[in-house]
Amino acid sequence: MQELFIETTEQLQDFASRVTDSPWLAVDTEFLRERTYFPRLCLIQVANEDVAAAIDPIAITDLSPLQELLMNPQIEKVFHAARQDMEIFLNTWDSLPQPLFDTQPAAALLGLGDQVGYGKLIQQVLKTELAKDHSRTDWSRRPLDKAQLRYALDDVIYLGQAYLKMKSQLEKLHRLPWLDAEFKALTDPQTYSLEPLEMWKKVKGWQHLKGIKLAILQALAAWREQQALARNLPRRWILKDDVLLELARRAPKTLAELERIRGIDGGFLRSNGEAMLKQIQQSLQLPKDQWPKDKLPAARPSPEQEAVLDLLNAALRLIAHEAGLSPQVIASRKDLLTLLSGENQTPLLQGWRKTLAGEPLLELLAGQRQLLMERGKVTFQATRQSENNPTAEK
Repeated sequence: MQELFIETTEQLQDFASRVTDSPWLAVDTEFLRERTYFPRLCLIQVANEDVAAAIDPIAITDLSPLQELLMNPQIEKVFHAARQDMEIFLNTWDSLPQPLFDTQPAAALLGLGDQVGYGKLIQQVLKTELAKDHSRTDWSRRPLDKAQLRYALDDVIYLGQAYLKMKSQLEKLHRLPWLDAEFKALTDPQTYSLEPLEMWKKVKGWQHLKGIKLAILQALAAWREQQALARNLPRRWILKDDVLLELARRAPKTLAELERIRGIDGGFLRSNGEAMLKQIQQSLQLPKDQWPKDKLPAARPSPEQEAVLDLLNAALRLIAHEAGLSPQVIASRKDLLTLLSGENQTPLLQGWRKTLAGEPLLELLAGQRQLLMERGKVTFQATRQSENNPTAEK
């Protein structure tokens, strides 16, 4: 494996030409976002089976050879937990690499755990322990030392090896198509679109507000998001969550009332006070049917529902065990409760989860399947009535 550190456009062009016929490329990024709204791209790592490169986007002003490489539809791009990397590429180039393979959801379908971290994945798949020394590195500082580059390149060298092994295992299990919908969503720009009027749901503690106070929070959170985006600053640097909550609770109507709220300094008040008061005033005039809907916790299941949930959970565990998966990868308790309530807006009734577990669980609820104890072992099978009825759902 040849290893390169690329810091000129010419070097990047040479590398891109060298790997452009690769069927796949392992890709990772290093970035910072503590002081900005948008992540600051600091390093891009790319590898195939023969060569691994750490590409310096701080030194290189023209990344178009890399963009062309990653947008090549003939090359499968391999990531681990791709979402943040994809968001960075979308912000940088206004387009997304595809096709894509993400080893994190793939690991779940191999029984390696839900949301498994990269280090643990490599340990499980390749029996290799990776160093963790630079997980908190400031990747914007130059020069990068040998240990930092070793850490960065290992992220794609071992990722490629794990990908080859995992893809082969998924093909043998006929589970590769199960990932199509998830990978398609990761390459859809709409997945990363932000709706300012929905940002109130990200404010910690919003559940303690109701009615018109939620309407005020919605307006202020949307205003904060727009300010953060325009200034490229973390939203908490504009206003902290606890300040937003206090503003929504007290609904100040004057600058003097606004000044009495902790967490708003004089300079910020002079620059933004009138704008915040305008948001509050407009919210107070909203008709009730335009207030945001505070999704209240679902009513506690009845004893009868609890019993059925236990039955569904037992069947789910049997299905998961037979498939070699964790039950949590297939469905949560909330998903089972949604299924029981008759709603169909649940991942359990979509894609591979529907075929593997959703439909069998619906058949259990319809009396077409049953749990039986035979010689100390619980089995999940079709009822006799279902077996004898050729028109019954399979």
